[in-house]
Amino acid sequence: MTVYVFDGTMNGLLTAVFDSFALHDYPELLASEGDVIPLFCEHLYRVATDEEKAHRVWSGLEKRLPREAMKLISVSWLSELPELNQSLFQYICKVFRQGDVSRNFADSDILAVTDIAKKVLREQLRMKQFIRFQKAKDGTYLGVVSPDHNVLPLITEHFRDRFNDQPWLIYDAKRHYGYYYDGRQVIRIMFEDEVGAPFCLSDGKLDADVLSSDDQLFQNLWRTYFKSICIKERMNPRKQLNDMPRRYWKYMTEKQ
Repeated sequence: MTVYVFDGTMNGLLTAVFDSFALHDYPELLASEGDVIPLFCEHLYRVATDEEKAHRVWSGLEKRLPREAMKLISVSWLSELPELNQSLFQYICKVFRQGDVSRNFADSDILAVTDIAKKVLREQLRMKQFIRFQKAKDGTYLGVVSPDHNVLPLITEHFRDRFNDQPWLIYDAKRHYGYYYDGRQVIRIMFEDEVGAPFCLSDGKLDADVLSSDDQLFQNLWRTYFKSICIKERMNPRKQLNDMPRRYWKYMTEKQ
């Protein structure tokens, strides 16, 4: 059994594809650093990530696949799911052997990558719906999230277009980074010390000393409105959980 081990990056995976064809060596398993290697591994090859090789593989994919398929590959990578690695590796190898296989859903690898991409796109839509902003005294709007998948890169354009006249910060508490819009451009940011950040990571609330004086009033009004439109006789908790999964509640004003 041949096993390739890569560094867990997209460039690393693309380099693994390049090396596989260059060496005429087709591994049965692609593992990330730190993964448990099967006991009966006859040949272990450690992939040295090479940006030039990765670029050549990506350019080759662009020539062989339609734009929509390329988008799904990029989106699937944002899932951060370990089970994606093997399927995506096999998917890309099949493209170079067989051409455009992106719609061959009878193939388990193509189906797996497509299904994972759809999960990411569903969460992207939910993030657009469920982000709740708080206004700071300096006029900046803060929204804290903790999505299952790394969807922030997919939603910044939506918020930049919709709220282009005001500064905002969307922060991923799970991955410890965010995007800040200053009225001109979107900037990726990280806090050197999250303990000193002006908000609580557990519930996303701004500290009282930086919260706008009228924002608490608006939060209370929103909770009141949310409760007042609820018709008890028509409550359907199961449907509510399906439409608004519980994992998003901790950052939603109406659920606090």
